[in-house]
Amino acid sequence: MKDKAVRVIEIKQNVFAKNEVNANKIRQQLKEEKTFMVNLMASPGAGKTSVLMRTIAMLKDEMKIGVMEADIDATVDADTIATTGVKVIQLHTGGMCHMDAEMTKQGLDEIDSSDVDLLFLENVGNLVCPAEFDTGATENVAILSVPEGDDKPLKYPLMFEVSNLVLINKIDAKIIFDFDDDAVVERIHQRNPKAEVIFLSAKTGEGFEAWCDWLRRHVKGQQE
Repeated sequence: MKDKAVRVIEIKQNVFAKNEVNANKIRQQLKEEKTFMVNLMASPGAGKTSVLMRTIAMLKDEMKIGVMEADIDATVDADTIATTGVKVIQLHTGGMCHMDAEMTKQGLDEIDSSDVDLLFLENVGNLVCPAEFDTGATENVAILSVPEGDDKPLKYPLMFEVSNLVLINKIDAKIIFDFDDDAVVERIHQRNPKAEVIFLSAKTGEGFEAWCDWLRRHVKGQQE
């Protein structure tokens, strides 16, 4: 008896292909709305919310800002952002460790992305899964904090390959932790030669003018 042919279905490939289509539709929508959207990715505790709080304080009088907070559960970060007075919604991923384009679209509809100039998606805290799924954001930005170590671009390469800007946060902690600035920049550029790197501290504000200038330029570019 001959062996029956087994049909193989590449599920992961199909999932990513569908997500890519949805992500491109979102980017087109954002372009038409003249909304610049940042997909902010980092490990838990790297300082995503702290960076957003200081960023909002510096820019909220210049432009309309919105924030979509993605978490597996709870509303802790959204409650914190809400104290700034900007538009914010909480997105629960139902146990998933990342956002994808379909979930992002639901968030855009809820927050009304057409009514903001700068929109942040604070992705689920994780250096692996969020990098695999295109959310449709205009730009991906990764945050790496000093306590995590300068070797993370070697251990989690995809995160740094898909991010064209990397914020090195908590530089005020370098007096405690052994962190090599030159090494981390070199390792990031091994993964993505075009990536910009900005060193900053959400605690002291150091480096935030460079980060905010980056945002100003890109928001202006999206509106032209």
